[in-house]
Order: sequence, then C-alpha cells, then structure tokens
Amino acid sequence: MSSYFRRQLAEYVEYHRDPWNCAMHVFGIVFLFLAAVLPLSLWPVTVFGIQTSAAAIAVIPVLVYWFLLDFALGAGILAAAVVALMLPRSLVIRRRPVLVAYGDPIARVASQIIGHRVFEGRQPALVDNPTHLLLGPMFVMAKLFIALGFRRDLASIIQGQPQGAAS
Repeated sequence: MSSYFRRQLAEYVEYHRDPWNCAMHVFGIVFLFLAAVLPLSLWPVTVFGIQTSAAAIAVIPVLVYWFLLDFALGAGILAAAVVALMLPRSLVIRRRPVLVAYGDPIARVASQIIGHRVFEGRQPALVDNPTHLLLGPMFVMAKLFIALGFRRDLASIIQGQPQGAAS
C-alpha cells in the first residue's frame, strides 16, 4: 500500500466514523456505481473488433487508478465491477430508465449528504477533497476485506487498531 493511499484513506476515514453513516455509504456507493455504469451499458461499442459497452470503457481509467493505489483492493473492485457490468440490463434499466438514470443517483447522493449531516455532523469528504469521490469504493472494499479477516494493515487505518491487533 502506497503512503499516498494510506494518507488519503486515513483522511477519508475521518469523515466516516459513525457506523450508521458507514452503513449508508456501503450501500450508497455500490448503488451510485451501478447507477453510473448501467445506463452506459446500453451503449454498445466495438474496440479492436471486440464488442463491449461504453460502461466497460468508462470504468477502465478508474480501475487503473484503484489498482495503482492498492492492487488487492483494485482487484476486488474489478471483480465487483465485472459482476455489475454483467447484470441483466433489462432487469434494471429497461424497466425504470428515468429513475435509474436520474432519480436513483440523486436519491443516493442525497442519502450520502444526509448521512454526513445527521450522523457525522459535517460535510461530505469530497467537498473538501474531490478525489475522495474515487476513494469511496476503496473504503467499501477495504471494509469488506477487513470483515473477511484480510488486510489488518487497513484495519489499523479504518478502525484505529494497531496492526497486530485482531479485527
């Protein structure tokens, strides 16, 4: 884990101490990701003779960034992104295109803001540092890794535990 990522994650965690706010973020960030990529998945793109979607192309730069920050978490996010991109589009988009494309992201962002105002008593981290928008998925994946018993180095940052302590 790079020292840059360690500093960014520690700063991000300071905005996410309340368990209720963290729970809202776990669900909110996942659904925001889906709301961002699922509409793009309806747009077919051919790259070097391979049929894909605009969503797959759009997530590549962000996935590279996440891999550079932390390879294991980036791999976890890649696996989650592959699953998300393989979701049946008709299940989500074609039944509620306007809600998914516009209403759902607005509701998710609103829940994030409410979580910060009500539970943390402060503004969202991305207001002070816009790069924190990209740290949210890393935070969620780090929490998953910790819950599964991996990455005690992350537990020391996220939960404030010494690296040798049990999670």
